[in-house]
Amino acid sequence: MIPALAFGAGAGVGLWLVLTWVLPPRPALRDRLAQIRARPSAAPIVVAEDVAWVAVWGRIFVPGLRMLGLPGATIDNDLRITGRGTDSHLAAKALLAVAGLLAPWLLQVLLALGGRSPGVQVPLLAGLTLGVLGFLAPDLDVRAKATRMRREFRSALSAFLDLVWITLAGGAGVEAALTDAAAVGAGPAFGKIRRALRAAQLTRTTPWATLRRLGDELGINELAELAASISLAGTEGARVRASLAAKAHALRTHQLTDAEADAHSATERMALPVTLLFLGFLGFIAYPAVTQILNGL
Repeated sequence: MIPALAFGAGAGVGLWLVLTWVLPPRPALRDRLAQIRARPSAAPIVVAEDVAWVAVWGRIFVPGLRMLGLPGATIDNDLRITGRGTDSHLAAKALLAVAGLLAPWLLQVLLALGGRSPGVQVPLLAGLTLGVLGFLAPDLDVRAKATRMRREFRSALSAFLDLVWITLAGGAGVEAALTDAAAVGAGPAFGKIRRALRAAQLTRTTPWATLRRLGDELGINELAELAASISLAGTEGARVRASLAAKAHALRTHQLTDAEADAHSATERMALPVTLLFLGFLGFIAYPAVTQILNGL
């Protein structure tokens, strides 16, 4: 009964994905009119690239997954900061899920050719488990890399604040200070900041507005706070050098706190293998004595 239900559900999902790809749903007239009347949204500052072979092999699954609301706002921000395309991410989720579902059955065929067959229940449960893990693995990988890259971005942002503060102290204007400070640094974080400032020049918008958009796209609140502070200097003529220096100091303090927390957690994780090794050594020493006692009873 369980294999029949699983096969039926899999066949239904596969048929739905094929129909979604062959006959995509038509939007309602009201939605079409709303799209025409709505103002075109600004192009994202950070542009992610799709992996060619993943998008080609998994493009049949992308429309169906988008109809389910995937990947979500949080994963979308994580994809932007890691530089992955949304279509490639969804295609990778689908391909890994399909590979996880099919791998136990291929092993089942090889065992059957060798004269050994574990039955239907084992590959069915293993396929479902591996399929779920394969579907969730890209999300976990993207979240881990996005967390690491956000930490690196905050580290570069503290250096960028120091450079802006020094340039402002030298008598430069706000926009010139931002441009000069971004041109000095290197790395992915400074590259994204330079791209945002270049977009502000091309679209004739204020640089703090594009920096705020960049912070919203990447999910970095410190960048949005920086844009708010710089906007006071650009619009109200406020002196923000002390505020920028304080923000840079706060970012460095936060980074030191995170580094100490990571060091403590790594130390705690190392305690477990040492404890297990010690217990194994005690068991190795006590085994002869315990054996003699049990044999003497």
